[in-house]
Amino acid sequence: MSQDNADTHSGHKAASLLVVGSVALDSVETRTDRRDEVLGGAASYFSVAASFLAPVKLTGVVGTDFPQAHVDLMQKHGVDLAGLEKVPGRTFRWAGRYSADFNNRTTLDTQLNVFQDFRPKLPAAWLDSEFVFLANIDPTLQLDVLNQVRKPRFVACDTMNFWIEGKRADLGRLLERVDMLLLNDEEARQLSGLGNLPAAARAIRAMGPKAVVVKRGDAGALLFHEGGVFAAPAFPIETVVDPTGAGDSFAGGFMGWLARTGVTTPAGIRTALILGSVLASFSVEDFSLDRFRTLDLHAIRERFSAFADLVHFEKIRI
Repeated sequence: MSQDNADTHSGHKAASLLVVGSVALDSVETRTDRRDEVLGGAASYFSVAASFLAPVKLTGVVGTDFPQAHVDLMQKHGVDLAGLEKVPGRTFRWAGRYSADFNNRTTLDTQLNVFQDFRPKLPAAWLDSEFVFLANIDPTLQLDVLNQVRKPRFVACDTMNFWIEGKRADLGRLLERVDMLLLNDEEARQLSGLGNLPAAARAIRAMGPKAVVVKRGDAGALLFHEGGVFAAPAFPIETVVDPTGAGDSFAGGFMGWLARTGVTTPAGIRTALILGSVLASFSVEDFSLDRFRTLDLHAIRERFSAFADLVHFEKIRI
């Protein structure tokens, strides 16, 4: 991994990566502390996590109350904000509280505000984006973005139980056009109607995506694709501070690696899964995106190597 996210990898210049999703102000309470109105939103976590590996272009919307310091942070990481609209009104807000073991999260407040009327508009120069991530928003908006992008090489999307239940037809049309779907185990069972995860993933792949990533929190992630099944553990972190955005950071690391290398083979996707787990493991070590403020490629490389040691074993005849 090069120190410059635009450097070549095996002669490949990193492709730019487009993300469309929420930019928010979060208020989060965990067993360790509380933070009010810090930077949050799926597109924020994704963009900064991915920026360590490839140049990122963000499309989203904020209100006139959105702090300049958050804009500065994303720009410091090289995130192109030409697609971030600032409109009159208040920025999307979310508040939540985690249980002591972090296994349960209670949403205390959700205020869509300007996000309620969000209609993604891609700058003309972005219509040729090669790698596209559609973060968790209404599938009709995700489809609208795909209709704007000309010929993407690889499209991944996220979704949630709310859309699976309320917008299944639109979600179905979206899944016919994406290469990969990321969702958690509960959502995989809900979407497929099957309790067994391998069977659920097979059913979802039949809906269109070539690959399905099932996120399982501190149990890691499972990849189901043409190369079979691949498991990535969650890196053991002694002190988890705030798990908000871990899934979006995971997606950022995953897509950032694909954009960096241009390799979307089964082997390349497996490596991307590990990079996703690496970035997610850093994300949970502090509130909001604060851990990314001090993160560098050297630390990412070291943890990537530690992941290899974590899962390595000698294949012997038994």
